Amino acid sequence: MEKSANQSLVEYFKKNFNKGYSEDSLKFSLIRQQGYSRALVEKALEQAKNEMATESNKKFVSEEKPEITITEELEEPPKKGFFKRLFGLD
Repeated sequence: MEKSANQSLVEYFKKNFNKGYSEDSLKFSLIRQQGYSRALVEKALEQAKNEMATESNKKFVSEEKPEITITEELEEPPKKGFFKRLFGLD
């Protein structure tokens, strides 16, 4: 099955973002050097950003919530008065 031009551009953006290329350099390359229309490039860029955000959210979402237990209670140190703190007295 042949990929649509839009889906090919989406994959192009995702692959090159992972390589560290900037959004502007990729858009310039596609529009000026490869002859794609600005509208098609912008649409593919937005779709790529949305897909990457969705993929990254899936990595961090867990169905199981961790249980936090306190094993030891920490005792707060006694508070010193103003002058004791000012002059470093115990």
